[in-house]
Amino acid sequence: MASENLTRVTEFILLGVSVRPELQVPLFFVFLVIYGLTVAGNMGIITLTSVDSRLQTPMYFFLRHLAIINLSNSTVIAPQMLVNFWVKKKSISYYCCAAQLGGFLVFIVAEIFMLAAMAYDRYVAICNPLLYMVVVSPQICHQLVSFTYVYGLFTAVLVPSCAFSMFYCSSNVINHFYCDIVPLLALSCSDTYFPETVVFISSATNLAVSMIIVILSYFNIILSILRIRSASGRKKAFSTCASHMMVVTVFYGTLLFMYLQPKTDHSLDSDKMASVFYTLVIPMLNPMIYSLRNKDVKDALKRFLSNPCGSLKSM
Repeated sequence: MASENLTRVTEFILLGVSVRPELQVPLFFVFLVIYGLTVAGNMGIITLTSVDSRLQTPMYFFLRHLAIINLSNSTVIAPQMLVNFWVKKKSISYYCCAAQLGGFLVFIVAEIFMLAAMAYDRYVAICNPLLYMVVVSPQICHQLVSFTYVYGLFTAVLVPSCAFSMFYCSSNVINHFYCDIVPLLALSCSDTYFPETVVFISSATNLAVSMIIVILSYFNIILSILRIRSASGRKKAFSTCASHMMVVTVFYGTLLFMYLQPKTDHSLDSDKMASVFYTLVIPMLNPMIYSLRNKDVKDALKRFLSNPCGSLKSM
C-alpha cells in the first residue's frame, strides 16, 4: 500500500489493565490506593532524609533520590491511568504518548542505575569502611546521581525518537495502560527492525551493566560478612544492606521475568501485568521496605512526628 493512501495516526487508544466493564470501578479504587500510598510513602522518605540530621549520609542521599524516581515514575503513569477507568474514550494524543514514553524511560533507567549506585555504596561501607567517606564523598555522590538522571534523559530522547520516526496507520489501539515501546511498535506499518534493535541493545546493556555492578558488590559484601567472627557483627553488617537487597531482588526479578521468558510464552498481556508491578507496585513497596526494616528511618519518623515544626525549620 502506498504511503500516500495511509492516514497518519494523530492519537492512540489505551485499552488499559482490563477491558471488562465490571472491573473498571474496583480497579480504579485499587490503583488509587496504590498511588496514594506511593505518594505518601515516597514523600515521607524524601522529607525525612532531607530534614533529619542523622540521615545526612551517602546511603540516605541515594535513598532520597530513589524515592524521587519512584514517585516521578508512578506520576508519569498513574494519573492518566486512573482517569481512563472513568472515561469512555481512553485516548492519548500522539505527542502526549511520546512525552509519556519519554518520562517513563527517564525514571525507569534512572532507577536501574540508582539501585546499582546504592549497591556500590553498601559495598564500600562494608568492605572498605575506613575509606568510606573518601570513596563515597559528597562530590562522588552528586556525580553518580547526576549520571543516572542524564543517562536516563539520553535514553528518553533516543528510544522515543526511534519509535516515533515510524509510520503509524490504521489501528491506533495500544494493548496497554500507558504508552510503552513494545505495544506501540506492534502498531507500526513501517519496518520496525531498527527501533526494535535500539530498544533491545539499550535494554540489554542497561540491565547487564547494572546487574553486574549489583552482583559483584553483593558477592564481595557476602564474603566480607562471612569473614566477620561475631554473630552480632555479621547481623549488624547484614542489616545495613538487607532492605536494599530485598528491593533489588523484587525489581530485577520482575524485569528478568519480562525479558527472559520464552518467546512462545511471551505476550503483551503478560508484559502488562509485569509493568503494573514495576511501575506502580514496586514504587509503593520500596518506602515500606526501607521504613519497616530500617531502624534509622523509623527513629527519624518518630522524631519528625514528635516535633514536625522543628524539623521543617531545619530544611
